[in-house]
Amino acid sequence: MYQDIFLLEKQLNNPAAAERLAALEALIGLERRGLMEMPAAGRYVNNHIHTIYSFSPYSPSAAVYFARKAGLVTAGIMDHDAVGGCGEFIKAGGIAGLPVTMGFALRVKMRGTPLYGRTLNNPDQPSVAYVAAHGIPHQKLADCDSFLAPFRAHRNIRNRRMTEKINTIISAWDLCLDFDRDILPLSRYGDGGSVTERHILCGLASTIIAAYGRGTKTLGFIKNELGIAVPEKVAGFLADPDNPHYVYDLLGALKSGFVRRFYIDADAECPDVDEFVGFAKDIGAISAYAYLGDITDSVTGDKKAQKFEDDFLDELFAVIRQRGFQAVTYMPSRNTPAQLRRVMALCEQYELFQISGEDINTSRQSFICPALDNPEFRHLNTATWVLIGHETAASKNIDDGMFSDKTVKKYPSVADRIPAYEAIGRSAGRE
Repeated sequence: MYQDIFLLEKQLNNPAAAERLAALEALIGLERRGLMEMPAAGRYVNNHIHTIYSFSPYSPSAAVYFARKAGLVTAGIMDHDAVGGCGEFIKAGGIAGLPVTMGFALRVKMRGTPLYGRTLNNPDQPSVAYVAAHGIPHQKLADCDSFLAPFRAHRNIRNRRMTEKINTIISAWDLCLDFDRDILPLSRYGDGGSVTERHILCGLASTIIAAYGRGTKTLGFIKNELGIAVPEKVAGFLADPDNPHYVYDLLGALKSGFVRRFYIDADAECPDVDEFVGFAKDIGAISAYAYLGDITDSVTGDKKAQKFEDDFLDELFAVIRQRGFQAVTYMPSRNTPAQLRRVMALCEQYELFQISGEDINTSRQSFICPALDNPEFRHLNTATWVLIGHETAASKNIDDGMFSDKTVKKYPSVADRIPAYEAIGRSAGRE
């Protein structure tokens, strides 16, 4: 039986979505027949789970299964520049009995705002911000894909140029990356997925491993030849040839110390902020700015010191509110209590809906955020049910969404809308 479970769990990442969903249905069937232990009742939420449609070890079906197994009571898909996995995610949630919500992440240019020229929440490039569309009405998925497809195409032009730039560096060691052979197949680009810098780094990591093997030779290469400073903890991971997360740990080291050497600024793949906000409003999704926050002493112990939005946070909130953003999303595990209290206070001041989600894109990460046990963040658990309520209502009639003109007229305050949509969300979760 354990072998059957293992094989079915492996099938959750089958190349075909139908096979993935069938494997999930079989696993849930084993639970219901008492042949497999059911996960303990969950209490955590996460609205920012990446899948193989951007970069992740998890297909949409696998994300739902392992999120539920880890203790999530709801789950949200959030892929970069893509909604290709959303349909499967919805079906998987239905099979597993796990309420789900959908969104996409995107980078936008802050051109025409007072924030242009500043480093916001993007460590690689000033004037460009990460934003998210949450709670997409299901009937609008095709519109989302049409909106995002040109940006994915432009991104691949830049991806190819960055791959060429890497080759000018690694050719000194007779290494070579081919975009079509080594990078594109790592993605679901042909099925509406995106190709990100992480795909490029994963291709590079695999090329290095093929040349030097897992263990001390690869560690020595990236430290001594590529000149990457590797923290002691990560060095220990990379010295271990039996490390099951080896590719992801090597990718992380490359992301931290190598990206700046090949990165080319994004341009055509980033719409202007007003275009994004307008599109989100038109389709009835919730537009959110993703707060990152300065890093001094890293709360998680694995981030380098870096400045982001905190020096001008009051101005940033005024600008995003003026531009029409409806929400702010943030990660309680990443920031200090002082940073989080400041963000929460500004959200209340500007009547911005608060959403939380922990960015999941490697096999080493946990789906749960224990910080949500803190009573200060109880509203973030509530917010997920509100999101589900909004998505449920707007999927039936876009005019019934949380930020529609009809709803704003009925409930002018965001605070007044929250209990109404929480009730819808919790009711939908019991169906």
